[in-house]
Amino acid sequence: MKTPYIAFLKNLLIFSLVIVVICIGLSYLLPESYFSPVLPFLFPFYIATTLISYHFMLKSLHRRFSKFVNRFMAATAIKLLWYLMVMVLYILFFTFDAIPFAINFFIFYLCYTVFETVSLVRYSKSYVNKSPPNQT
Repeated sequence: MKTPYIAFLKNLLIFSLVIVVICIGLSYLLPESYFSPVLPFLFPFYIATTLISYHFMLKSLHRRFSKFVNRFMAATAIKLLWYLMVMVLYILFFTFDAIPFAINFFIFYLCYTVFETVSLVRYSKSYVNKSPPNQT
């Protein structure tokens, strides 16, 4: 039986692979100036941040569901501040790459945040209902 964290890790890696393939495809269609040179390093950054966040959210869900929503909102705010700090520091030090980096960073932020939120909602519904996930 898979633990929820291992299942999430597998899905996250598949999701990231799909995004890599899309980025490679877009690199042939769009000008090079649309992509930041650090784009390949954003993948491990977002994967690690998402895994850490998901781990703490799972622990929170298993402790007490009534506090889960508050912790979810707090974790989302902390992640947003973390991402903002990384983005601002990068832009301050590498101003030549500011616009492509900010756009790439924001798109990844949206993708990974939506992925994590959907995964947490699916798991929390199955956990609260005490039924296996994806039973339709």
